Amino acid sequence: MKRVGIIALLHESNTFLHQPTTIEHFTANLLVSGAAVLQAFQGTPHEVGGFLQALAEDPDTEPVGIFAARAMPYGTITADCWNQLMQQLQDSLQHAGPLDGLLVAPHGATVAESAADADGCWLQLVRRLVGPQLPIVGTLDLHANVSLQMVTACDALFGYRTNPHLDQFARGLEAGRCLLNALHTGIRPVMAFRQLPLCVNIERQATAEQQGQRLWQTAERLQSHPEMLSVSCLYGFPYSDVPEMGASVIAVARQHLQVAETAAAEMANMWWAQRDEFTGQLISVRQAIELALQVRQQEPHRPVGLLEMGDNVGGGSPGDGTWVAHGWREFGAGPCLTVLADPDVVKLAVAAGIGSTLRINIGGKLDPQRHGPPLPDDWTVHSLSDGRFSESEPRHGGYSQFNQGPTAVLHGASGLTVVATTLRVAPLSLQQVLSQQLNPADFAAIILKGVHAPVAAYAPVCSRLIRINTSGVTTADLTELQFKQRRHPLFPWELTTDWQA
Repeated sequence: MKRVGIIALLHESNTFLHQPTTIEHFTANLLVSGAAVLQAFQGTPHEVGGFLQALAEDPDTEPVGIFAARAMPYGTITADCWNQLMQQLQDSLQHAGPLDGLLVAPHGATVAESAADADGCWLQLVRRLVGPQLPIVGTLDLHANVSLQMVTACDALFGYRTNPHLDQFARGLEAGRCLLNALHTGIRPVMAFRQLPLCVNIERQATAEQQGQRLWQTAERLQSHPEMLSVSCLYGFPYSDVPEMGASVIAVARQHLQVAETAAAEMANMWWAQRDEFTGQLISVRQAIELALQVRQQEPHRPVGLLEMGDNVGGGSPGDGTWVAHGWREFGAGPCLTVLADPDVVKLAVAAGIGSTLRINIGGKLDPQRHGPPLPDDWTVHSLSDGRFSESEPRHGGYSQFNQGPTAVLHGASGLTVVATTLRVAPLSLQQVLSQQLNPADFAAIILKGVHAPVAAYAPVCSRLIRINTSGVTTADLTELQFKQRRHPLFPWELTTDWQA
């Protein structure tokens, strides 16, 4: 019986957010060791769920839960938190017993105060602990800022191919089967890596759009070589100010490195030639609302989805931004729905009770200069709940269970309805709205705190989704952010960059 260990450490770190990520953020989401790792992901659409499915297909293999930590995207991880995570990871691995292989799930855009390349740091720690002979295969988020440290620690890495991330389970299954093949044949896969001098604007990271489809068509052609296992295009996470920030390509072959090198170079050169297709359009709030009103005239029975890019919860923002809500109210454009993280308002609503009217400010508390000032109004408490809901369909992030803490729905006299939550939860699931007995069709617009993550859930109920450039720690206008660690040259800052893989 072969024993395969499973490790996951998942956090997308926004270094432009002043508030850090602490150990409490992990314990509130997921921080477990041993058998609890398997229990946390069994039957989920997550990549670790894919690992487990692959291992279940082999009766001669036993999955061994080692360590799993996950927190919602937020600021840089504190040094103290990172030390605690690394100590628990090391202790868990050392107590796991003899292993034949490892399946790992780093995010790829994790940053700690004491480890800028946090994913490379923990993967190298694992490699040192298990030695060079043990095969390590893993997955990466499509937004990974890939480093040489990450690549050299592993035998093979498989990146998500979709944004929204709907293929996590499939990539975990692919990685698991790759490791099993190595264990059964004794032939370890090989991997080639190319880091492009390219920052892909978050607005242009939708893989189903034309620019993304061209990439994946090339990747699929290269993967059709009988020696090739995978070609991954990692778009990078522009809100982690680290030297590795940017686009990269990973090619995995069965055993011949030169085949992987050739594929990685061709893929990277093709991407570089298309670099102008990956800069943002930067539509303003006013432009977006004017467009939304035109769409409403053509299709009045479904809401327009307004994607507030500067307050993208899935990118680490506070989730209480108000720029789009203020703009919509100024237009007086009809009933509008939004979700705002505002625990103080939830407490007031709970104390007042359903049916009460409160003259209060909602949202705009954490950083009003960046994300917009509070929304004053007369707010009627419509409903209260514990904020828990489930999602049965594969959605971005692989989540199936959600907890946004005590939640209050408040109707404003100006026509804005706010789902006020205690905890930040990205708009990954339509159940965030439906669980509060709200019907999307009752609204002219729904403001969504994301860019691509909400698409799978909200495209079916919205007539159109419009990406809006707003100020904030996840703004699509990267000139608003003060980068100190990025590489030079890096397109689009240095437009004359000349490069070849």
